[in-house]
Amino acid sequence: MAYLPSGVQQAVKILITGPFGVGKTTLVSTMSEITPLRTEEVMSQASVPVDDLSGVPGKTTTTVGMDFGRRTLTDEIVLYMFGTPGQSRFQPMLELMAQGALGALVLADTRRLDQSFEVMERLEGMSLPYAVAVNHFPESRTFADQELREALDLLPDTPLVTCDARDLHSSASALAALVAHILTPDK
Repeated sequence: MAYLPSGVQQAVKILITGPFGVGKTTLVSTMSEITPLRTEEVMSQASVPVDDLSGVPGKTTTTVGMDFGRRTLTDEIVLYMFGTPGQSRFQPMLELMAQGALGALVLADTRRLDQSFEVMERLEGMSLPYAVAVNHFPESRTFADQELREALDLLPDTPLVTCDARDLHSSASALAALVAHILTPDK
């Protein structure tokens, strides 16, 4: 389906964000019903002293602008997904892309949870609601939700889910947690 159904009346913009190499491009590609726009480039020698490749063995490309995908949720609602670059030097893009967004899905990797703090702090500074999805990698350890919440210093109402960004059902569940969080009225 290349074009939107004629009944679509509402577009919802969300960010897919997180640190470098956590699966943002994969999740957008998995969820998108259209061929996603990707600005992936081969990593160069110039990035070697700048990009920390620990925990992401074999990574050879990186998003330098954004990823974009679309998913029609109902006959009336379409979801626009904007994947952000993960490196710190590209974080000003996050603030630009956040304009008009209703929320963000922060992908995290248990092999390097500390790298998620910067993006969560930026989202909190923008008062943009977010959910955290721990993306499962074959080499990553599994932890209890309470351990992850403590390690990530999450507020009690911040959704925390696990997902596999390569799996449509798993990715959709992570996005559903974000949408439910966005739509939950303040208590």
